[in-house]
Amino acid sequence: MDCAEKARDWLCCDEAQVSAHYVIASNGTVWQLVDEADRAWHAGAGAWGPVTDVNSRSIGIEISNTGSTPFAAKQMDALDILVAAIMDRHSIPPERVIGHSDMAPGRKIDPGPRFDWQRLARQGLAIWPDAEGFGDFTENARRFGYTADVPADRLLHSFRLRFRPNVSGPLDNTDRGLMANLARRWPVSVS
Repeated sequence: MDCAEKARDWLCCDEAQVSAHYVIASNGTVWQLVDEADRAWHAGAGAWGPVTDVNSRSIGIEISNTGSTPFAAKQMDALDILVAAIMDRHSIPPERVIGHSDMAPGRKIDPGPRFDWQRLARQGLAIWPDAEGFGDFTENARRFGYTADVPADRLLHSFRLRFRPNVSGPLDNTDRGLMANLARRWPVSVS
């Protein structure tokens, strides 16, 4: 949406049938809409590792942004503080901080290619891989946590939204190396 207040109000509206625990405006204002102990309907259908009901096992943060503009500095500062506090309260490791596009490849694209995942990783609030190794991209993706049942092109697109946002074209050795590193360093249990 083009305005944080509109997004917040929509997430509080019964007819929307969607919600989030938090909304962060571009000026750094943070609104808590749902208690962290309660389920918010932010994720929808998708999966991460063995978790197929992501709404019941996550804390959803909506960051007001059109997807075509950079995220504001005050907004990112507020996000840093919020994510660090949530991780501390719930003992969440950085490899479990994911975007909607990670758990619902092809259906969701947020936070999008302009989001600074490396900034979060530098602070220990997310992870960032090195291109080390090779192997089967899809199998390594599954071991890392990309377990939603989607075609290979959607999986590659979602992976690149996060780890190679300015890259397009066919799967390449850098993609394979990054995914191999993710699967080796941060595997999830898949049942």
